[in-house]
Amino acid sequence: MVLGALEKQLRVLPLFEYASIPTKEKFALKAHRDPKLQGLGVLGRGQLFSLFHAEHLAEATKLYEVLIGAKTFEEFLDLCHQVRDFVNEGLYVYAVSVAILHRPDCKGVSLPPIQEIFPDKFVTVQTLYDAFKEFWQNPHKEEDVIVDMQTTGNILDPEYNLAYYREDIGINAHHWHWHLVYPATWRPEVIGKVKDRKGELFYYMHQQMCARYDCERLSNGMPRMEPFHNFHEPLEGYSSHLSSSINGLPYPSRPDGMTLQDLKEVSVQDLERWRDRISDAIHIGHVEDENGSHVPLDDTRGIDILGAMVEASYESINQAFYGSIHNWGHVISARVLDPDGRYHLNPGVMSDTATSLRDPIFYRWHRFIDNMFQDYKETLPHYNHSDLEFPGIEITKVLLNAEHTNNINTFKEFSMLDLSHAYEFGRDGAVKVRFSHLNHEDFHYKIQVENHTSKTKPATVRIFMAPKYDELGNELDTKNLRRLMIEMDKFHAEIHPGHNTIVRHSKDSSVTISSARSFGQLAHGEGINEHANEYCSCGWPDHLLVPRGDEKGMPFHLFVMLTDWLHDQVGDHGKTGMCTDAVSYCGAKDQLYPDRRPMGFPFDRHIELEHLKDWVLPNMKDTLITVTHHEEIHNHNH
Repeated sequence: MVLGALEKQLRVLPLFEYASIPTKEKFALKAHRDPKLQGLGVLGRGQLFSLFHAEHLAEATKLYEVLIGAKTFEEFLDLCHQVRDFVNEGLYVYAVSVAILHRPDCKGVSLPPIQEIFPDKFVTVQTLYDAFKEFWQNPHKEEDVIVDMQTTGNILDPEYNLAYYREDIGINAHHWHWHLVYPATWRPEVIGKVKDRKGELFYYMHQQMCARYDCERLSNGMPRMEPFHNFHEPLEGYSSHLSSSINGLPYPSRPDGMTLQDLKEVSVQDLERWRDRISDAIHIGHVEDENGSHVPLDDTRGIDILGAMVEASYESINQAFYGSIHNWGHVISARVLDPDGRYHLNPGVMSDTATSLRDPIFYRWHRFIDNMFQDYKETLPHYNHSDLEFPGIEITKVLLNAEHTNNINTFKEFSMLDLSHAYEFGRDGAVKVRFSHLNHEDFHYKIQVENHTSKTKPATVRIFMAPKYDELGNELDTKNLRRLMIEMDKFHAEIHPGHNTIVRHSKDSSVTISSARSFGQLAHGEGINEHANEYCSCGWPDHLLVPRGDEKGMPFHLFVMLTDWLHDQVGDHGKTGMCTDAVSYCGAKDQLYPDRRPMGFPFDRHIELEHLKDWVLPNMKDTLITVTHHEEIHNHNH
């Protein structure tokens, strides 16, 4: 019997319910365990699983490879049930998720949102206690119990101004899902699928996170962040107010002034040594593989090679020499309070992809990592006229249509998170947390283009945004501006001879995903079918597409560029339509990245001219828009 996507979806959902609680089958005989599962269960239950920790990742890889290798859907489910109660809880959810995203027989099946599987990674511990108290006081009620999210600090900490952003449930869920679609240990020869330009995507997605964070800082009247650069300087403090449901221990708070300490597995000096070796390779223009051969860092593959090396993914060239600076940096900063494990503390939020964006050090660490990539980009030739132009094509006008032309309003809005699939409340009504987050009004771009040739020209439309002024109110020059350019959208359009008007809605952006489908929606079969564009849960949340702006109306560049699609296109793109929802940051699953140009083009390289306006060609247009923030909260019920 062939199961449809809906039946599969309904059989997959229970794998994720109550993931932090052992199931009733816990005491079933170990004798029935499949021999393929030998050697699993190394990372004990109740430990916090970290994708950045080499040993954790090795065990998770073993498990997801076994699950992807299961011959039938039934065997896959059976292995998941067998493994559920003896491997680590977080590792189990990760490996099962990776397998579902990559098994051909799970096409059309969606993962439930990570924030509903492990709400303790997204919701402060005070809020969870409020929910439990509220539930104990209303044991028989059929209606929903709703509690409000508690905050994590106050204005004595200037970084608290950005808590709404760093602690946003959507961006933390995006980061978790991105690392599911791009596992660091992906082995194409085992699984038979190549992850195209994975190293470059690692660089670009995190570069964009940093750019967006700085746009947010400037929106709040704060300076851009200081990159992390000195491995011995005191770190700023941070308290996440999170506590883990799998072991009851908090994610520890970091007081101001702590410094990185050596761990058994890695020392601070290792990180410095790796940084120097990578930096040398960038300046010499090649890396050395295990046999001492030179692999050039040229302008076609260089960034991809470097991205794999810095993340230290499976593709990394000569990992023994260049190390694993990105991943160990996460682990070492998460363990700063208990480096040798004497107090049995959980690691801090930096060790978990679902929580690390909450910590200000994440952005400083990633700006440091990005600076290495930018050093490499500085070694490449600048784009010349012929790299940038699109002969015969001229953008005459760009309008952004919202309530007011060329102005986007942002505001805070309420949403709900259901806790009922993570904790067994044993009641009909749900238990929900109400939280506020930034959002923006809908808008659309209207781009007027003249095609001065006699042929229809297929084009790639590229849209970026960046603040006009720095923290001191000075106009940003191109050197600084290009690193704040956030990609808003990228799509294909046909430009006919003569006058053309391109209209594109903000909801269709190539960087964002529409909102995640909840357990409840998936259980009712909403949006599930094998032929739909598969929803991969990876993508920037739609509500954070636009930076906050400020109350006066903050000026931004809206930069639009048309390039020749015939030069940009890649052979096989679009052949499966799978997971092409948020293709700019997430790629198209198991296909080539759908744009031949470097990611972030044209802002990925140095621009010689100081002012953007002097650099703009006819196929580009730089328009000034404003983003105005309104403090009142809109009610929006999902």
